[in-house]
Amino acid sequence: MNKIDNKIAHKIIKSFDSKSKPNITEISENLSISRQTIQNYFNKLKEQKIINNFTININPNIQPNLEYVVMEIKTNPNEPALINKFLHIPQLKMLDGIFGEFSLITLFIFKNPDEFNKTLTKIDNIMADSYFKKYQFSEPIKIYKTNGIKLSEINLKEDTIDEIDMAILETLQIFQQDKLISTYDIKRILKNKYSIEISQSTIYNRIKYMENSGIILNYTINFSPKKLGFQGKFIIRIKPKNPSNYDKIALKLERLSEITHLYRMGSEFGLFAIIRVKAINDYGEILKNLYSSGEIEDTFSNFILDERIPFTNFSF
Repeated sequence: MNKIDNKIAHKIIKSFDSKSKPNITEISENLSISRQTIQNYFNKLKEQKIINNFTININPNIQPNLEYVVMEIKTNPNEPALINKFLHIPQLKMLDGIFGEFSLITLFIFKNPDEFNKTLTKIDNIMADSYFKKYQFSEPIKIYKTNGIKLSEINLKEDTIDEIDMAILETLQIFQQDKLISTYDIKRILKNKYSIEISQSTIYNRIKYMENSGIILNYTINFSPKKLGFQGKFIIRIKPKNPSNYDKIALKLERLSEITHLYRMGSEFGLFAIIRVKAINDYGEILKNLYSSGEIEDTFSNFILDERIPFTNFSF
């Protein structure tokens, strides 16, 4: 088994995209593949850097709110150290090179304003050493879609979490590697990293509650989009003809499978979307369909030249 066919890789990754902890026995039966063969596939997918690790996606509407921040940076190719410094910030989720005055665009996710403020100090210090010293932030007013998940379809039954819940969520998101993490592992990490001591049964019950209440959006795998055939990544900013139609337009756009992230921003181009396509030419069709609706006045597009964080996840 030297190179895995993309169709098999797609099937495996999609099979582990689940609203509750994936059941490997069920996946094995559904794919008609033995558990050992699935493990062999996983090992090979990791060797080929097609997948990286298991993770989860968290509902951004929890309280206290997760804080999403888009940052655009003016830099030049002679500042590789700048990029390396940003890559060491754990809250950084996206770092892409684009055409335009601001040649880098980033996405940060912070668990609270205090974490944002502390990280902002680090960013200011990094940018103080840059050539242009020019950057700007914007924060979404509303998040319609994240990682391919339509938030309008999520019934968030309970939105308040405490410090223990957040520690469990971070553990599930960050510390899983090539196997699904157990409650025993979570208990150990909570004790060693967060100085939290609770029983495995309490951990299990809290996780099940967060799954059922819509706080945990899904379990998934971080993968390399390009190695799975997604050759094009674009960022598009959209200005509707009638500003009162933002929600209406956003809910239509949310249904497009190519749109993996969709935010309402406080700017003239008030919709911000990330689009993934298999072929670059497919983006032209998406643009044509957008304008044919008669609801869009203008758009501004960025083609991603260089995706500096190679692994991500989105439902496809």
